[in-house]
Amino acid sequence: MATENDDRVDEALAAAEAVLAARFPKASFAIVAGSILRGEGTASSDIDLVVLHETVPAAWRESFHSHGFPVEAFVHDAETLNWFVDQDAAGGRPVLLDMLADGVAIGPGLARAAALQAEARHRLGAGPVPLTPEQRDALRYQITDLVDDLRDPRAAAETRAIAAELMTPLADLMLRGRGRWSGRGKWLPRLISRMDEGLAERFDAAFRQAAEGRAADLIRLAEEELERHGGLLFDGDRRVAPASARRAGSLIG
Repeated sequence: MATENDDRVDEALAAAEAVLAARFPKASFAIVAGSILRGEGTASSDIDLVVLHETVPAAWRESFHSHGFPVEAFVHDAETLNWFVDQDAAGGRPVLLDMLADGVAIGPGLARAAALQAEARHRLGAGPVPLTPEQRDALRYQITDLVDDLRDPRAAAETRAIAAELMTPLADLMLRGRGRWSGRGKWLPRLISRMDEGLAERFDAAFRQAAEGRAADLIRLAEEELERHGGLLFDGDRRVAPASARRAGSLIG
């Protein structure tokens, strides 16, 4: 018996096929991805559509509504897709790889799509490259600075703002420091939970308490995570700008 989620998936796929035919008729194929396809969609969920052409002058992304769905289209050829996948992977956040690996292929070039998806799954399974010492220390410094801010007595609104800024670098260190891919926004607690449910519960509880102006557990969690990677970092942190970072002339000219 078909469920409501099944119906929503079928509607999303039909909408994606119509978009591909109408807006990208010269495309080789497309990969339809997003929370709807995973059966996790909400009323506001969009369709992610990775569109592959033989060649494009430059990759682009465009947003629009079609057939009752918001659509985010990511339009590429093989070379531009390679470049953006490499950029994502270098940052430890495999946005396009996730879309390719988990999505549904549509369009004429299904054999090529299947090969691309297999490659994406392999690369995802291999995990991210380890953090470089520079990347690790940049996260350590950022977390240390924010934790120091949390130690001082301050208004609850300020504590919430600091905690919100701390969430991404702390989650990055937790995930990347354990050889796992990271993400952004709502993906961070999901990814931590997949890795370690107990750690995810502590992460969630600490940030909920910080949202109420109580930061002690969040400070403790961050300090424990930092200890895995060399501890707090302030003294000795030094980063040199590129030699090209200069401009002649007046300050406001």
